[in-house]
Amino acid sequence: MTEKFTLSIFTENTPGLLHRVTTVFTKRKLNIESLTVSESETQGIHRYTIVVLTTKVVAKTVVNQLEKQVEILRAFLHSDDEIVYQEIALYKVPSESLMRDKGVEEIVRDHHARILTIEKEFVIIEKTGHKEDTQVLYERLEPYGILEFVRSGRIAITKPMKTLSEYLNETQL
Repeated sequence: MTEKFTLSIFTENTPGLLHRVTTVFTKRKLNIESLTVSESETQGIHRYTIVVLTTKVVAKTVVNQLEKQVEILRAFLHSDDEIVYQEIALYKVPSESLMRDKGVEEIVRDHHARILTIEKEFVIIEKTGHKEDTQVLYERLEPYGILEFVRSGRIAITKPMKTLSEYLNETQL
């Protein structure tokens, strides 16, 4: 049965590694739904957060293949109930929509979004939440004219209280 899984991959910061990571997914004909790369809590270690729709068996196989890469220190597989996650979305709408119709302002408030900037030609609105939340706001703002829209990939933190350092120490034993 196909499910949504989040992979947390901890790596060294090496040029070309992103290509090698995505190749593992390509060989399995897996589409990456979301990809975010950032520094982690451990200096010199980067974290890839990747979301895929697949079976648990295939997801575990991918994690095992990723861990065979030299620069990958650890890779973890998570279901949605094992993590706390968010995305961020930015919406650019015409300023005249906000000035002409107070509906935009109400929509922003109702969706717990915030206005980042107001320019002469446009307003930029920010919404943090799950993909479904940011999509609902998109649909509500669409009648007012969306000039530009961008949504980040998922960022996630695991619920279990084990640090990366503890996991790395286990591997060295």
